[in-house]
Amino acid sequence: MQLFYHPDLTEETKEFELSKEESKHLQKVLRKKEGDTFHVTNGNGWLFEARIEKITPKSLQAHVIYSEKRHRKMYSLHMAVAPTKSNDRFEWFLEKATEIGVHEITPIICKRSERKTVKRERLQRVIQEAMKQSQRTYLPVLHPAVTYEKFLEIPHKGLRFIAHCHEEEKMELKRRIAPDKRITILVGPEGDFTEEEVDLAYEKGFLPVSLGDSRLRTETAAIYACTAVAVFNTR
Repeated sequence: MQLFYHPDLTEETKEFELSKEESKHLQKVLRKKEGDTFHVTNGNGWLFEARIEKITPKSLQAHVIYSEKRHRKMYSLHMAVAPTKSNDRFEWFLEKATEIGVHEITPIICKRSERKTVKRERLQRVIQEAMKQSQRTYLPVLHPAVTYEKFLEIPHKGLRFIAHCHEEEKMELKRRIAPDKRITILVGPEGDFTEEEVDLAYEKGFLPVSLGDSRLRTETAAIYACTAVAVFNTR
């Protein structure tokens, strides 16, 4: 099944028109014709099967013939990750985290962050493509980039963890996780969090966790954390 994306579809939708980009892919790449069917999601859990009613050079009109709501997992994962110096590496993290099943992502700007800005529109497209490729029907929420301090001012319910490399006793993440919980995990920049940032997280109720014995890149650490939470919740 090849999945397409249309954010405005609802369970009441009967007729709709695909975006120019999605329409072009159906026509030029998949060679779909009038009367053929395809699958599309709105990113909010709904999966639709639609039939192509009319094709023009610039648009594609379709009719919904079947729809179903796919339910979320009981847990939710919010990853707050410092953007990497290499934009490609951060995009790789977004792609893989979406495939694994992250729910929310916030780029956080830390004291040692080498990248202070992100192109949210481009990153949103990366997430959309990863959702379609992995045939998921929930689009992760990509929040605007914020400073580390501002992120910690926001109330975060559930389990809260910070992964850092400072020398202190830390329990492995997999031993901290509990099933069916809301979880927020902080992952810092290439130079790690400062001591002041770690202390501030502790004040806000975040617990230190270890991601293993190796020193991981930012994007690798974030994917490790996503995977650990997802695997724990598939037991």
